[in-house]
Formats: sequence, C-alpha cells, structure tokens
Amino acid sequence: MNSSQQRKHTFIQQLLAKSLNPAPLEPSQPHGFGKAPVNIALSKYWGKRDSVLNLPMNGSVSISLPGLGTETTVQPFGGQQDQIELNGQVLDHSVVFAKRLSQFLDFFRSAACPAFRVVTQNSVPTAAGLASSASGYAALVVALDDLFGWQLAKTELSLLARLGSGSASRSLFDGFALWHKGERPDGMDSFAESVDSVWPEFCIGLVKVNTQEKAVGSTLGMQQTVETCDLYQSWPPQAQRDLETITQAIIQQDFHTLAKTAEHNALSMHATMIATWPPIVYWQPESIAAMQIVWRLREQGVAVYFTMDAGPNLKLILQTQDQAIVQQAFAEQSTPVEFILPFQRQ
Repeated sequence: MNSSQQRKHTFIQQLLAKSLNPAPLEPSQPHGFGKAPVNIALSKYWGKRDSVLNLPMNGSVSISLPGLGTETTVQPFGGQQDQIELNGQVLDHSVVFAKRLSQFLDFFRSAACPAFRVVTQNSVPTAAGLASSASGYAALVVALDDLFGWQLAKTELSLLARLGSGSASRSLFDGFALWHKGERPDGMDSFAESVDSVWPEFCIGLVKVNTQEKAVGSTLGMQQTVETCDLYQSWPPQAQRDLETITQAIIQQDFHTLAKTAEHNALSMHATMIATWPPIVYWQPESIAAMQIVWRLREQGVAVYFTMDAGPNLKLILQTQDQAIVQQAFAEQSTPVEFILPFQRQ
C-alpha cells in the first residue's frame, strides 16, 4: 500500500474496531445487498481539507430523491480480479468506474474473500453531475455491511461511504441530511445525519440538459479551485452561513428562505469554478436558458428556484402548488422537467 491507501486502511480498521471487536471480513451469507438514493445538496460541498479521507472544507445539507439511485449486490468471487457489472454490462478493469470501485474494495479483502463480484444498477446517468457516485458508494457500503453481517449504525456507514465519495455520506438517509465537516484530523467526526423534517409540499424538478459524462470530474475540479482561485477564500465562511440558514429553514419549513439561499449558494460555488484557472464551466447554453425561465417565473410571482451541482443540469426547488405552471413554462421551451416529491409515495 502507498501512504494514501495506508491512511484509509487505518481509518477503516479503527472505525470497524470501534463498533466490532474483532471486525469480521468473512462473509456471513452468500451475498450482500444495498440500495441508496441520490441526494441533491441544497448547501454545497466544494473543496477538501483532506483529499485522502475526503474531509470537506465545509459542511453541507441535502435532500434525497426517492426512486432515483443505486441498487448493488456484492459477493465473493473466485477469479483473480474483481468482476464489476454496471447496468448489465461487465466492465473492463481499465474503466475508471471499475478501477475506483476495486481500489475501495481493497480495504475489505481477506483470505475468505480475495475478490468480489459487484452488480450495480444505476437509475441515473453515471458521472453526469446527477449524484450517481453518492448513491453508488452508499449502496456499496450497505451491501458490504449486509455481506459481512456487521450491522453498523448509519453514522458508521456514513463514515465508510465518505471514503468512496464525499457526498455518499449523505445518501444513507431519506429526506434531509446534514453532513458535518468535522474538526478532527482523523475524520471520525465528519459524517452525515438526518434532519428531522417531513415536508409533503416540497418538490424537486430535474432539468436534464446533458447526461453525458462530464469533462472535469468533481475531485479534480475541487483541487483546481482550491489551488488557483482567489475567490475561493470567501467560499467556506459563506457555505457555513448558508448551511445554518438552510438547516433552520428546513426545521421551520420556511420555503422562501431555504430556496433563495440554495440558489445563491449554488451560483456562488459555480463562481469559484469559473474563476479557477484554467476555468471550469459546467454550464451549457441550455443551462442558462433554463435559469432564465426560472427567473422569468419569479418575476411573475411563481416561487421557483434552482440549484446546480458540478454539471450542466438544473434541479428546481418548488412547492407542489406551483408544479403545473412550472411544467407548462418549461414545456413551452421544449425542456421537459421530471418532478420528484421526496416526502410523498412515488
């Protein structure tokens, strides 16, 4: 192992030993199963204070989207290498998705389980800025927990999922979730937990501008921004203020405060990307056109806002009472919207 792998290995050993003594790496059943939803950050995470342990510069708040996410089955495999299957296709070991997954699985190998077969079904496009890595690693960790019979609490599962993808820490939870940035250098206090609020009128609309794999991945993009963007120094304190404002708005079910803060937060994050060198611009002409529809609707008195992750796609924030008028406005521009009600049965 190199030094980075050793740090992750030590973290996982300490985490498992804390909850399980000894921590078994021997399967308790033939296969393990896990599923997890994608989550959309309302207060964004951008930048890492520790890239090895995926420790964020700032905390974040998200909403999970039921019906969209990942289902994963993991089992011991008799081959020399892992077999990774994504959406019905066995991947070559050189594919980035398969390499990342196998590197994560390295920490859970044993004489009883030297290789794994992983079968994953994603209901969202991979690496397109629609949070597939978040649901993917959350589902994988749940499947490993099932395979080995650990019965870890969600806090521990969140800590493990964070090592695969930072935002995966939030995909262990339905509804709203808060990811604490933590202060400890070992990362044991950087986990997500549920924000207790049921909000039936809360609605997310997905505007899929482009679902192809993005040219600049989030990990590389964050690193470039932290290293080259002078504007970035203002981001962590703003993100902390926004997190506190949005969390309080969730508890009070104050839609306007939540939504306008989320939109401003997303635009501020993208401003740091644009001011990075070389610039990182995920927006496409259709992205800006969709923003302008939102702004026109607000001028007409419709309470609709948007947020954007590291990609060109918009996630609209609205209430069910405005769903029809928002749908009509986007349909007039030949831009379909997929509406999701996080707190109602799909």
